[in-house]
Formats: sequence, structure tokens, C-alpha cells
Amino acid sequence: MDSAHIRNFCIIAHIDHGKTTLSDRLLHRTGTIATREMEDQLLDSMDLERERGITIKAHPVTMLYRAKNGESYELNLIDTPGHVDFAYEVSRSLSACEGALLVVDAAQGVEAQTVANMHLAASHNLEIIPVINKIDLPHANLALTQRQLEDILTIDSALAIAASAKEGIGIEEILEAIVARIPPPKPTGQGSLQALAFDSYFDTYKGVVTHVRVFNGEVRPGMSVKLLHSGKSYEVKEVGSFNPKPFARGKLETGETGYLTANIKSPAEVKMGDTITDARNPAPPLPGFKEIHPMVFSGIYPINTADYEHLKSSMAKLKLNDSAFVHAPETSVALGFGFRCGFLGLLHMEIVQERLRREYNMDIIATYPSVVYHVTLTDGTRKEVDNPAFLPEVTFIEAIEEPTVKAFVICPNEKIGDMMALISEKRGLVEHTETLDAARVMLTAVIPLNEILIDFHDRIKSMTRGYGSMDYEPAGYKESDMVKLDMLVNGEPMDAFSCIVHRSKAEGRGRVLAEKLKEVIPRQQFQVKIQAAIGGKIIASETVSAFRKDVTAKCYGGDITRKRKLLEKQKEGKKRMKSIGNVNIPQEAFIEVLKA
Repeated sequence: MDSAHIRNFCIIAHIDHGKTTLSDRLLHRTGTIATREMEDQLLDSMDLERERGITIKAHPVTMLYRAKNGESYELNLIDTPGHVDFAYEVSRSLSACEGALLVVDAAQGVEAQTVANMHLAASHNLEIIPVINKIDLPHANLALTQRQLEDILTIDSALAIAASAKEGIGIEEILEAIVARIPPPKPTGQGSLQALAFDSYFDTYKGVVTHVRVFNGEVRPGMSVKLLHSGKSYEVKEVGSFNPKPFARGKLETGETGYLTANIKSPAEVKMGDTITDARNPAPPLPGFKEIHPMVFSGIYPINTADYEHLKSSMAKLKLNDSAFVHAPETSVALGFGFRCGFLGLLHMEIVQERLRREYNMDIIATYPSVVYHVTLTDGTRKEVDNPAFLPEVTFIEAIEEPTVKAFVICPNEKIGDMMALISEKRGLVEHTETLDAARVMLTAVIPLNEILIDFHDRIKSMTRGYGSMDYEPAGYKESDMVKLDMLVNGEPMDAFSCIVHRSKAEGRGRVLAEKLKEVIPRQQFQVKIQAAIGGKIIASETVSAFRKDVTAKCYGGDITRKRKLLEKQKEGKKRMKSIGNVNIPQEAFIEVLKA
């Protein structure tokens, strides 16, 4: 189709504002999906996405629409995730589009990630069409949402389309607005093929299937193409589009979105954001996306050590589908061979672990999540530490800097006191507060990243009964009084349980871990000491009592010294056993503690 009749757009919104339902309606209205094939959350193909009601992967789909002016248009839609952890997935989708539908829930109004996604779209110079969704709800407040669009996002509310994706209201107006307002794709003016690889997945029969947006020229089967990042050339075997299942086409032309297969065997050869060009007549690279840096690190180990190779190949396949995930091999005394993995955030970590378990049938165990610290040594050198095991001795450390984030928290007015208390408990500093409307305020705070790792998001939701929302961005490093907390069992340090914490929080964390270990370590013939230590200083201690045999049972009557003599003899034996005995902590105990 000629590029004047092509429109490329994506749907962006805060999590749970109805993006996927809207994309279902557009597919149904354009006849891409027959009514009998229709089902909810059609583009969310993973079980995990359907269960949690969230979008994790961006999904491209091509629709044909006959507009009111009688012309036919090819609409290429990319459904994107809403959660802050998947912002990279969103930015990749935006690079392949000329316009975006910004969906706002009429009942909840503009939220933290609505603002973040709006700025992201504006930075890509996209045409933004605001859609106010869920107007059929009894507590929808259309007038207030329109006011918020103008006050918070500086968008003219007259341009907003009122719709209900569930009831099918306003779908026709949205399709007409896409045709009228979003500009058609423009060729880059180069003499050769330029296509952007924005996603990919692994197919057992076809190898790596790459999702592409063609910016210039055309790509057809039999053509020899070159990936500029790896410098390797391949012959194209098949090109096509999605509706939403893949279907083969004769060629993909300027402005079109689809996929290509080219016998690429290794997932590592396709770099997201790479430019695909003609091997015989290469064109310069397109402006790709920035290299993504993980924020959270955790060790992932197979529960059965024989599964190490299986885990290695599973991670390589997962990496292809999720380019923000990074991993490198590491070993642990307690857990054996495994991988040090980097994630964008906690939901991302949870999703990756769940996908390894479900899609690749892996039994895995993950260590306590940590972040990357900058350590300045006494000789002036600097090193990055993401694993407590590699933190140098205290005597060699001059200073430790921890990463911070700038968090934007939107909450109801009456909860502002609770929210400030939560932020200060997490060692955060509120920079300023801003009143958004009569009911809500936005707090801007700088918080250390390792404090928001575990339960920060959950506590915001429970405090505000689900009305609070949060978005964050990296805010650099600052010096802090961080210490390494070691857990000693029978005097031996256990590397799987050590972590880097702030000195003020070390004692509380040490106590919690010691209590948990006391519950899960099996009793021995001798007393086992569990201690939490910072350097040489013990800050918390618990004891697993020994099995006791009543050695005085055979003494009846007689002098007390006979009993004492037997007890002393038992005491000596236990002392000797403790010095040569070692405590075998079962794998289940590690799993229990790391879950806690």
C-alpha cells in the first residue's frame, strides 16, 4: 500500500486504564477479528498477562479500515505495557510510530504513569490523540478528567474523544481521528532499505523472528540483508504482518510494520534498535534507542544443579524476547552454579522468574535483590559492586554511594500525612508537593533505590486503598552510610544471606533473618548459634537448641555428684562435636528464607 494510506500508532496509558480492551475493540470494528474468534485481552498472549490483567510485551497488529471518505487505510497498531518497569518496551514501540492514543480512565483521572508516558511520546515528536475511556462507569467524572488533561498535561480537552472500550462507544470517532490527525510515514530519503528492529521472538522452526518497521525502501523474500550492529548478512526467507496471528506477504514497503525471518539461529545476533539494510547497498543506521541499564540485581540458581545448562539456554531465549534483561554466570558456596541477573525493577524481576518457571519448566531459586553501589577505596580507585560478596573489607573503603530515584507519588489529599511518613521511613526526602485537583496531590521525593525494592509500591496501594500511583526515574548517586550484613551459622558466614544495608536498618533486618533461620535450620546433636554481624560486631543472635539425651536416666538414688559427673562428660562430648561438626543447611531452608 502507498505510504499516504498507512498510519502507524500505539496506545499508551497508566496501568489498568483499558488499553488492551480498546485494542480488542479496534480489531473487532475493523473486521480484523471475526466475532466468533473474539475474546477478552486478545493481544495479551501470555497466560501471565491474562492472569494479572497487565500487558508485558508490546504486540504489533495490522488492520485494514475503510474510512468515511471512501478510502482504505492500513492501520498498524502496537499495544504497549503500562507499568513503569516496562517503560523501555514503550519507548521501543514509540520509535516505530508517528502517533499515539493517550488513554485516560474517566473514573481515576490522570495518574503518575499517564504523565510519564505523555512526556515519552512528546520526546519522540508523536501526534497525541487523547481518549477518555470508561465513560459508562457510574462514578466516571468526564468534566474533571477534561480539566486534568488541560491543567496537568496541557492538552486541549476539546481534542479528547469520550469513549467506552467495553461498551464500544466512540470507537468510530477514534478510527476517524487516527486517519485524520496522525501523519502518514515519510521516507528518510536514503537510496536503500532502512528498517528498525524493535522486537523479536524465537520460533523452533524459523529461528529468530524479528519485528520490523520499514522506514525506507522495501524488503522481500530472497533479498540479502545486513544487521548493522553485528555486521552479519542473511538471506530473507519470509516477510509478513500480524492480524494478530502472523501471515506471510510478498513484501513490506516504506511505512509498514511486520516481521521477517532470515535463518538467524542465535538470539544474541539480533540487537533491539538495530538497523536492517540492503547487504549490497548499505544505508546509514537509523537513530536507535539508548542502551538500557538494569536497576535491580538478583542471583538466579537452578534448584537441581544438573539443570544449569537448561537454565543457560532458557535465559538466552528469554533475553531475545526481553532485551532489558541481562545475565552473567556466577557461583555461590551455598547454591552452586547460577546467574547474576539484572532487571529494570521489581515487577520485571518477578515476571522473568515466573516466565522461567512456566515457559521453560525451570525450578529456580532467587537471592535477595540488590542494586549497584559505587565504592571508593582508600587508594582512590572506584569500583561498582552489585553483589555483597564482592564488597571489599571495611578498612579499604573510603566511601559508598548508593543509587537514588526521583519518585512521583500521586495520592488522595487525606493520605498526604501517611505518604510523607512512609517516604521518611524509607529514608526519602520530599522535595515538593503539588495540588493536582480538589481531591489529589502529587509528591516529588528523592528516595534510595534499595528502599523501594521490596514493598514500597504495595504499601502505597494499601495505604490509599488502590487510589495511589507511583512513577520513578533514576536520580544519580549519593554517599551513604552503607554496611555489609553477614549471617553466621555456627561461626561460618553464609554468602547467600549477606546483603548491603543502611546502618540504621541493619539491626532490624539482622533480627528478622536470624529468627527466620532459627525456624528452618534443623536441630543438631549440639547447640547451633545463628548470628547477624557487621564486620566483627554481632548485632543479633538466635540459638537452635540441641537434641538432648537424658544421660542421668540410669542413675537412681545415690549422690548428686554421680549425676553431675555424667552431665559434665556429656557436655565435653557436645563441645568436641561442635568444634568438628558442621551444620548442613538443606536447600528448602534457603528457599524459605529467601522467600521471606
